[in-house]
Amino acid sequence: MIVDKLITGYLAENCYILSKKNDILIIDPGDDIKKIIKKINGRNVLAILITHYHFDHIGALNELLSIYNCPVIDYKWKDKLIKIKDFSFKISRNKGHSNDSISFYFEKENIMFVGDFIFRDSVGRWDLEGGSKTELIKSIKKLSEINSNPILFPGHGEKTTLEYEKKNNIFFKY
Repeated sequence: MIVDKLITGYLAENCYILSKKNDILIIDPGDDIKKIIKKINGRNVLAILITHYHFDHIGALNELLSIYNCPVIDYKWKDKLIKIKDFSFKISRNKGHSNDSISFYFEKENIMFVGDFIFRDSVGRWDLEGGSKTELIKSIKKLSEINSNPILFPGHGEKTTLEYEKKNNIFFKY
């Protein structure tokens, strides 16, 4: 699987395009439809995955849905293994940044798309509507129980790993 990161909008949100052969998944289509469509480059959009519904993560969602006939996978889906053609992933609920925050864990590839839940050396804000520091800490404890060391792809900034965050991120010390 190839992971391409597009930085979109004035908040520098990370939109990810995952590809296998001619099929792609889009994660958090931020606010730059032209950049996203250029990266799609005529390939088959299988689904759009949303980590949470803050404006900077869904800026191009409605425009993409008007062009591509594909499902949106978000917090309304059950926590189970989801298979779409050659893609396979699990949804993990991680409230704290928002009530609808989820992550997508591609276990075979050992990568996780965490939205604004975890950043390198930090976490997402909990002071916005629907946020909760208590819920965020519970979500961090749940994430810490994963037995592997996935690469974490956040909604802003650079990727990191679970082990790095366990050792260096103060929020993992609670």
